[in-house]
Amino acid sequence: MVPLPPESGGSWWAGGDEHDDEWSAHQMAHFQERLAEDLKDAMRARDERRRDTIRMLTAALKNAQIAAMRPLSEAEAEAVLVGQVKQRRDSIESFRAAGREDLAAKEEAELAILAAYMPAPPTDPELSAAIQEAITATGATSLRDMAGVVRVVLERYPGRVDGKEVAARVRGALQGAV
Repeated sequence: MVPLPPESGGSWWAGGDEHDDEWSAHQMAHFQERLAEDLKDAMRARDERRRDTIRMLTAALKNAQIAAMRPLSEAEAEAVLVGQVKQRRDSIESFRAAGREDLAAKEEAELAILAAYMPAPPTDPELSAAIQEAITATGATSLRDMAGVVRVVLERYPGRVDGKEVAARVRGALQGAV
């Protein structure tokens, strides 16, 4: 078995799952090493915002690992990261609604730092292809089937695409198909 090359976007072993846990542990260790190095760099640069954000992410990963009572898989670590990003986005909305631009700006800065650790979002052609595949897979023919299609696309790209954007594009695709 050969690991997928980085440019393929894959990080799992091709052809089987007997080494998935071992490979995932390797990827997770690499991610934690990157966080530790970035934390050291932020401390050296006296970048308090970056330092604090990386510490919060590290703490969230550690809490998830403790809750799972085992090392996290790559997917679980990504889910924690997605949760942190979602938390920042929700906070930005709340702070803006309350007129607290200062706190919204702080959350936006943290969001930008966390975004650097997120996997790359799909390109427009990839997203369009994923929507068409989801429509075909779910057998969607009308707007009543939209929720199932959106769910399939969001599961394929967890945290990497905006649900509102996907819903709008699915709506357009289904209206065009009718």
